[in-house]
Formats: sequence, structure tokens, C-alpha cells
Amino acid sequence: MRLAYEKLGYDFHTKGRLPDLLPEWSVRRLVEAGAQAIKILLFYNPFDAAQINSIKQAYIERIGAECMAMDVPFFLEPLIYDDAIGDEKGFAFAQKKPKYVARAMEEFSNPRYGVDMLKVELPVNPSFVSGTRSSNGAESAYSRVEAIEHFRNATSATSLPFIYLSGGSSDEVFCEMLELAADSGVLCGRATWQDAIPVYANQGVTTLEGRLAERGRQNVQAFNHVLERSATAWWDTYGGKDNIEAIA
Repeated sequence: MRLAYEKLGYDFHTKGRLPDLLPEWSVRRLVEAGAQAIKILLFYNPFDAAQINSIKQAYIERIGAECMAMDVPFFLEPLIYDDAIGDEKGFAFAQKKPKYVARAMEEFSNPRYGVDMLKVELPVNPSFVSGTRSSNGAESAYSRVEAIEHFRNATSATSLPFIYLSGGSSDEVFCEMLELAADSGVLCGRATWQDAIPVYANQGVTTLEGRLAERGRQNVQAFNHVLERSATAWWDTYGGKDNIEAIA
């Protein structure tokens, strides 16, 4: 079951993109209503003013404590930003993005937050990776080798399992980024159905089903090829199955 715990977006009139929850809900009430996990989106700038980040950190601590009390998984999706730079899809932000993503992952991997899994942005902007099919050919923020290193740094920043978000990129671009992630030793993410949303809105459910059966299947097959070449079992990251403690 999918229910909302957080208010949509943030208050544009308050500095820092501060989050807020819907006052009529709690983790307990969501679980009682049928929720099996809690996912929270958080706009986060690791280098923002200490007061702003302290508010956001305490916010996540409270939600994490609620999730632990109810024994329900907590998924956190930190979306990085920097209002001083502006355009988060531009070249200037692309240069800063690897450090921002890694620092956010490092911060919320601290056990005090009670996060079970991170949903994070790619540590690079595909449009500015030179030597790739994704490159826009205009400016380069990182070479292919540097991009792979940024993926490695992001992986090293956390001990938690995590999922890379497609960030609105096309299937082809995201597939290439998965290849870079695989070259760095990590592989996760999804972007198989995003372009089906306007098909559903404009042409209805029958056309949507046809779109998913054809292009959606092709997307999954393309991602599977990357998996076949590069994927490893998640438990290997934690030293193998014998080193994993299952808690009933």
C-alpha cells in the first residue's frame, strides 16, 4: 500500500528547502493502515548552513526512531541541491555533484538515523561525462575514468544498500551510467517505465500496456545484459552469506 507521510515539495518562502510531515499521520498509523515500509524524500545540501542541516538531521532521526519502534524498513531519498549555484542540471553544479552525493550518503549512513536503504542520485551528471554516448559534447566536468572514480567514492561513503535513481534520464543514458557503475564495482537502479507515463496520460491504459510489453521489455533486456556482464551478489559486499545475521 502506498500512502503519503510527507508534505509535497517545500516552502519556497523559507530558506533551506525545509521538509514537513502530514500532521495526521505517524509511522504507527501508516503501518496500521497497511504500509510495509516508509520512504522519505529530503532536499539536502551537505554544505548548507549548520542550523538548516541540523533541522533536517533531527527530522530524519525522529522518523528513523519511529520506524525502528515499529520494526518497519526506512528508505531515505536525499536529493542534493545548492541554491547558491542554481541550475542543478548545469555545468557548475555537475562539477560539485560527486562530492555532494558522497557526503549526503556518508551522513545518512550513520546508525543514529535508522536508515535501512538509500535512494540516491548518480554521483555524476551524464551530460558532462566526456568519452561517453551520454555526453552533450559541449563541456566536460569529468572524464570517463574520473566518473568511474566518483562512483567508487560514492560506494565507499556508505555501508548501507542503496539504489541509484535515473534522475529523469533516458533509458539509453541510464543504461550507460549503469555500465560505469558496474565498472566501479557497484550496480543498481531503474529507469524502465518513466517514458510510459505520458503515454498513459495521453492515450490510455491499453496503449500503456502495449508500450510496456514492447519498449518496457526491451529496456529490461538491455539492463539485464549489463547485469549479466557485471553484477555480483549483494551479500558479497558484506563478506558473504555466512557473515550476515538474519534477525527474525
